[in-house]
Amino acid sequence: MTDLAWQSATETAAAIAAGTLTAQAATEAALTRIAAHDGILNAFTDIVGARALAKAAAIDADRAAGRPLGALAGVPFAVKNLFDVAGLPTRAGSAINRERPAARRDAVLIARLEAAGAILIGALNMGEYAYDFTGENSHDGPSRNPHDTTRMTGGSSGGSGGAVAGGLVPLALGSDTNGSIRVPASLCGLFGLKPTFGRLPRTRTFPFVSSLDHLGPLARCTADLAAAYDAMQGHDPDDPFCADRPIEPVSASLNAGIAGLRIARAGGYFRANLMPESANATDRVCQALTIDREVDIPEAARARAAAYLITTAEGAALHFDRLRARPADFDPDTRDRLLAGAMVPAAMVVQAQKFRRWYREAVLRLFESVDAIIAPATPCSAPLLGQKTFVLDGTEMPLRANMGIFTQPISFIGLPVAAVPVAGPMPVAVQVIAPPWREDIALRIARYLEVTGACVAQIPGE
Repeated sequence: MTDLAWQSATETAAAIAAGTLTAQAATEAALTRIAAHDGILNAFTDIVGARALAKAAAIDADRAAGRPLGALAGVPFAVKNLFDVAGLPTRAGSAINRERPAARRDAVLIARLEAAGAILIGALNMGEYAYDFTGENSHDGPSRNPHDTTRMTGGSSGGSGGAVAGGLVPLALGSDTNGSIRVPASLCGLFGLKPTFGRLPRTRTFPFVSSLDHLGPLARCTADLAAAYDAMQGHDPDDPFCADRPIEPVSASLNAGIAGLRIARAGGYFRANLMPESANATDRVCQALTIDREVDIPEAARARAAAYLITTAEGAALHFDRLRARPADFDPDTRDRLLAGAMVPAAMVVQAQKFRRWYREAVLRLFESVDAIIAPATPCSAPLLGQKTFVLDGTEMPLRANMGIFTQPISFIGLPVAAVPVAGPMPVAVQVIAPPWREDIALRIARYLEVTGACVAQIPGE
């Protein structure tokens, strides 16, 4: 391992600003490590090396001339391949999409990170059309977990998890519809942030379920999550779901600690269907936070069922023409679930949306008496590649559908969540769930757990 491989984004930016490191050296180190290790990890689908080196040269020239540098100047990053990258077709993990014309402009969040000085290195592997919790792609091959390459990264942002956990880049962007940032963060031992629905614009990204899609970062430390999140905030009228709210930076409050915060553990639904490693990780976090209160998130099981109905119906509507014209070009697992969604009665979807409104109000009432809720992120640590089922509470279940058993009831109503990793033989994470627009609370708690050593991103081999 080189020192640069495991240096955080904020450390890299500070070194470049101080002149002890050049952006070119940071970029070349990332490209060299990708060339050496991605053949095994299979995190990347596209590399934009010439673009990255040109950006690095411009940053080094700015520093030499005394011009101000952005907060992330010289930091390599990569994005799930559903983000538009100028000059590349936006694959969204599919065989069909790679035939699209190359994107003319970058996604808004790429542009915002680059405005802060970050350097795009490439696009990352993902589950087809983001309908996946495994990180296994039938067209591009599976992303492999850096902690054990026989195991899954989780999905659908599997390449994002593998690239950061493998030291290829310190920062990556993913998407989270039902858990696709939090599941890879958990299985790969990373911090991840799913912001409040509507906080970050999705402009020029390929959608999955417009009423559920979120975008956010994965990193090996909370400072990097906060810095990336701060750089990406801001209203964009081209995304009709993007909230017109002022920018609310979180980096300044990251080290405020947890004094005065009312933190509870999610009980009921979130106590069942746990393998020992996930139960122990949640226990460990709750002990570190000295939590003595438990709350039940009402009707969480029904919320998950409703999220499934909305997901499969909206996804099927989006892909209907492709399903009809080119069914053989889909991953069969993805295709069959989308076809099932096309047959869901409209009345069931309407009922799911009505329940969604009730459920949101019921959960928001919990936040009148608590500031954050701790819950497991995944039912287990990383399964083996190719594994189709697992046993939860004595029942054999399909793995691909059920890795999001704890994430779906939360993203269903758009709450902000930080995934916080707990080290072990294989890492696993907890969710820190906060009220709408209070990413600062979730990240403060995550930071406290990080600095006290209760939760840390795990470097492969440690």
